Amino acid sequence: MTDFRSTQHPRIHPTAIIDARAEIADDVEIGPYAIVDAGVRIARGTRLMAHAVIHGPCAIGERNVIHPFAVVGGAPQAKKRGGGPQSREATEIGDDNVLREHVTVHGGTEGRATRIGNHNLFMVGAHAAHDVVVGSRCVIANAVQLAGHAVVGDWATFGGLAGVAQFVRVGESAFVAAGAMCEGNVPPFVIAQGDRARVRALNVVGLRRRGVSEESIAALGSAFRMLFSRKRTRAEALRLVDRSDRYVAALAAALEATAKA
Repeated sequence: MTDFRSTQHPRIHPTAIIDARAEIADDVEIGPYAIVDAGVRIARGTRLMAHAVIHGPCAIGERNVIHPFAVVGGAPQAKKRGGGPQSREATEIGDDNVLREHVTVHGGTEGRATRIGNHNLFMVGAHAAHDVVVGSRCVIANAVQLAGHAVVGDWATFGGLAGVAQFVRVGESAFVAAGAMCEGNVPPFVIAQGDRARVRALNVVGLRRRGVSEESIAALGSAFRMLFSRKRTRAEALRLVDRSDRYVAALAAALEATAKA
């Protein structure tokens, strides 16, 4: 039987249901009808709003805000795992994230964890499936769907209703346009758009917002034109591209890794 705690804590609403085995920092705020399971750890400054649900095992860092009807740590939607509580592995949420209404983040499988970094915004209805890894300072817009084992780099931005297939990687500072369906890896620093998504341009706006220097943006522009030109093969372009800029080196490395996969 679940062992629920009884609390008169001023920051925890009396209607919240919190397992006595959960570990919650003293200044965590928990709103009406929120549910926190055993095996959950919540660090200081985090706020769970009304009807938020946190399943264990789950570790949530500092100063996160989890909005109504969001569910974190739910059982994975994976047939081979049976979909029951016994199939659920860890969920790890970093610091300073905002998970808006109806966001779902499912636990990992087979000893892996689903991991969300720091300073991310998940808008209404976004979904991170089992074993997904999201970096930091990403914007995941409304109803974006990240399938199992997807990996999202730092500073990536998604428009609403975009989808990412299983095991696909979205590189750092990439912009995935609204409605894009990504069935292949999205390189870092680019704009991907369409069904099925294709690389369209360099994400200059995102790079400037991130604070990348104009020199590096210019180097990336030159590299982009070489690497995505039809005048030469990708392999030839990778041999010729100047990698002295670290962002160009990262773009070339990502393209090489995709080619070898």
